[in-house]
Amino acid sequence: MTPERTPELVRPYGDRRDDGVVQLSFVLPVTPGERAREAATRIAQKMGLSGVLVASMEAAAEGYTFFVLYGRTDAAVDVAAIEVPEVKVRKRGFDELNALASRSLGRRIVVLGACTGTDAHAVGIDAIMNMKGFAGDYGLERYPALDARNLGSQVENGALARACRDASADAVLVSQVVTQRDVHKENARAFLLELEKLGIRDRIVAVLGGPRIDHRLALELGYDAGFGPGTRPSDVANYIVGRVLEREGKSPREASDG
Repeated sequence: MTPERTPELVRPYGDRRDDGVVQLSFVLPVTPGERAREAATRIAQKMGLSGVLVASMEAAAEGYTFFVLYGRTDAAVDVAAIEVPEVKVRKRGFDELNALASRSLGRRIVVLGACTGTDAHAVGIDAIMNMKGFAGDYGLERYPALDARNLGSQVENGALARACRDASADAVLVSQVVTQRDVHKENARAFLLELEKLGIRDRIVAVLGGPRIDHRLALELGYDAGFGPGTRPSDVANYIVGRVLEREGKSPREASDG
């Protein structure tokens, strides 16, 4: 008989553990004032919050008000019961990762990256690919073991797929920032179809990234991995190197689809 598992409940934390205090912000199409304050309070109460306090009320534009509120919720989740796909890879330092890749493959790993379709937001792909990286974390172009090529923004899906074929790319990074009406999902799927048309999908590690991307969504769309907000270039570099070595039969399985 299997012993009953003890739930590991967690609640929001404000002033003290398990007090259920949360911070909430939103905009209402009303002018600032006491009626607006009361409207915001009632909306928060209808959302299930108690002890609601409007901490800030500021005009956002003519006829609009931005609110910051505090309230208390009784909601809790059993964190031990949560199962979610995660990108799992051993994190190596810059020098160690380069040495491993060079020693194991004897060649540079070719990585292409682009913001595809009509998406013109290149900040994310630049932060991961460009040599300087960000926050002291080097971009992929800085890695001697990687031949990293940033193709920029508004790269048509077919053109990126052909570039992957012509460069014999080991991996491709697809950045999607524009998300209205789920256009990021449609565009991400469309790129994989282009790879399939060329018969090269199975030999390329396809990585999807962006502010509305996580590993679960990327897997659902057919990618090998997904990286969202907070991702560092070294996270992506370690995943790519680990996955390429795994595919080449050069490394124990250390990267996982979750």
